[in-house]
Amino acid sequence: MDFKDILVHIDNTRQCETRLELAIRLAREHNAYLTGLYVITHPHYAPQGEGLNQKVRQAKELFQSKTAGAGIDAEYLCADWGVTGDSMVEILNHYAHRKDLVIVGQTVQDGPPEDAPADLPERVVLGSGRPVLVVPYAGRFGNVGERVVVAWRAGRASARALHDAMPFLLKAKQVFVVTIKSSGDQEVADIYGDGTIVTHLERYNIRVKEETLETGDAPVGNLLMNYAWEHGCYLLVMGVPAQTAHGTTAIGPVARAFFEHMTLPVLMSN
Repeated sequence: MDFKDILVHIDNTRQCETRLELAIRLAREHNAYLTGLYVITHPHYAPQGEGLNQKVRQAKELFQSKTAGAGIDAEYLCADWGVTGDSMVEILNHYAHRKDLVIVGQTVQDGPPEDAPADLPERVVLGSGRPVLVVPYAGRFGNVGERVVVAWRAGRASARALHDAMPFLLKAKQVFVVTIKSSGDQEVADIYGDGTIVTHLERYNIRVKEETLETGDAPVGNLLMNYAWEHGCYLLVMGVPAQTAHGTTAIGPVARAFFEHMTLPVLMSN
């Protein structure tokens, strides 16, 4: 089981090169076709000039220089719909619907607003219908997928994320399934007696270690990121439940913390 069709978002941020290098390595490992997508939007009353043309050229040159001789099949797309008011997220999700894996970058908090909207990663997770690998804006990540932490909480979002991540898990040298519990929590397996998620993964001959961590006073996101660091993991897998209130769909506080403070690549599914 492999990813065969990977989409990576290309922009003009400093982190884009790292994100692209990771996408190329994953495309090579999975024998996948890689599409680099640069999105041009046309905000209301915002003039487009030579500065935009220069950014488009720079992005294309980066993609072509990195993929040339990389031993993969790759294509660069510049999506310029020419429709005033269409958002970058809408365009990116349109292309993402037909891919196996989408790779985007964590938003640079102090970056220029035209590079990407602040909520782009979460809106791609919520709207693309595909697994989304979010890459931190700081650091380099050469060993993504060798040792993986799966954040597990029995339910739809975690189940979706775990199975979306199977191409990673099947290739991993070690997988850690971590459940975060607060006092009073009870495992679903304890109630129904139908085994654990570890039993399921072991049927795929995946090497799995299961652990349960107590939250205490520490935020869940910090616990998971610290666990990943302590165990030498460079990929975390998590489900992102959506909450709807007053007609607006939003992510929960744990996912929010990851979008703001992630220290390693996170594969997210909704």
